[in-house]
Amino acid sequence: MSAVEVPETPQLSTKQERVGWYFYDWANSAFSTTVVTVFLGPYLTSIAEKAAGCVDDACDDAVIHPLGIAIAPGALFPYTVSLSVFLTVFVLPVVGAVADRSPRKKQLLALFAYLGAAATAGMLFLTGDRYLLGAALFLVANISFGASVVVYNSFLPQISSEEDRDRVSSFGWAFGYLGGGLLLLLNVVAVLMKDSLGMSTGEVARYSIVSAGLWWAGFTTIPLIRLRNRPLLEPPTAGVNLLTDGFRQLWHTLRSLKAYPLTLFFLVAYLVYNDGIQTVIALASQYGTKELQLDDDVLVPTILMVQFLAFAGALLLGWLAKRYGAWKTLLGSLVLWTVIIVIAYFLPAKEPLLFVALGGGIGLVLGGSQALSRSLFSQLIPKGREGEYFGIYEISDKGTSWLGPLLFGLAYDTTRSYRVAIISLLVFFVVGFVALLAVPIRKAIEQAGNTPPARL
Repeated sequence: MSAVEVPETPQLSTKQERVGWYFYDWANSAFSTTVVTVFLGPYLTSIAEKAAGCVDDACDDAVIHPLGIAIAPGALFPYTVSLSVFLTVFVLPVVGAVADRSPRKKQLLALFAYLGAAATAGMLFLTGDRYLLGAALFLVANISFGASVVVYNSFLPQISSEEDRDRVSSFGWAFGYLGGGLLLLLNVVAVLMKDSLGMSTGEVARYSIVSAGLWWAGFTTIPLIRLRNRPLLEPPTAGVNLLTDGFRQLWHTLRSLKAYPLTLFFLVAYLVYNDGIQTVIALASQYGTKELQLDDDVLVPTILMVQFLAFAGALLLGWLAKRYGAWKTLLGSLVLWTVIIVIAYFLPAKEPLLFVALGGGIGLVLGGSQALSRSLFSQLIPKGREGEYFGIYEISDKGTSWLGPLLFGLAYDTTRSYRVAIISLLVFFVVGFVALLAVPIRKAIEQAGNTPPARL
């Protein structure tokens, strides 16, 4: 592939740099897949159930008391996810504003990536009834994860043109699902061989979580070598503290969104429907284990299959976007998500083949809907302000949703029914579809000062 000139900068992006950018998706997807989607939810729930004194999964009236608040053990993980994202609401936009004002964007990526990886690896000590330790480490890891992806996403407009952005973004997501799927494959082998390894399911889960931290840290070195820091469009003011300036710029960003109302409208639509997507990803394992009564021997390979199908799905929806337009393709994916939630509600327990079929549908639509959302949003951002805008965008990206887990947790805490909890997520896809349908996307891109691609 020939070098692509970054708009309004004399520097070029090379194929080597873009491949390096893809590798951070490869690195961090291990956290999304192995930790958030598969192992941590059921494992942390089992730790909480042990602390509550549950016997043989009989937890109907059991409670735990984190920070003095009485909750059901099964609600701990969704509540922890929700709290972590509530905190990112304050952290990520500031991180984005700092990234736009720092000539050392790569170093910021390294800081947050290695901090998150260290917290994930620290779950090696998550044993016994230490559910508070698990919740605290997840808070650090998930917030650091989101902050690193803010910086990572801000590179996208610098390494791709408007016409090429859907393809580059889709390939990044596909590469990420391939990497996350490969590590999950290794962990699936460990799950299937647990008896011969002399390990319990809980021990395999704990070591799998730790492996994601090591994978994340190890492969992060590749983008740190290949990505290049670029000169700032606006040099920072001499003597101004970057963090203080980041808070000041965040306030300026929020006020400036009034000048780009269609960008704001798209962002609201995205935050709604992607909250639903991320909640399904984060809590699918818990739903399959606790409600559908599926063993890890069924659940984990199915989620592994989802990762590899998401690789193909991201490329497929990227191709459809090139043919029919990203906006139309994205709307179609939200219709499919709505169908998936309805099917999940009616799915009978102890029917592994039906669960596998549902997982196949999720895989085909998962990667593409996220990749196209990212590439569309990148075209709604004024040039030179990618970090601060992606800081707001990242509030509901890659596992950093909070309304969905909160609603799921409240629904389960109130009814003790996972089916009621899963069907409650339907509102995110319906409202998100209607809101996205109302965005005049070509006008929104022009309003941000960018050139719309030929097809939308």
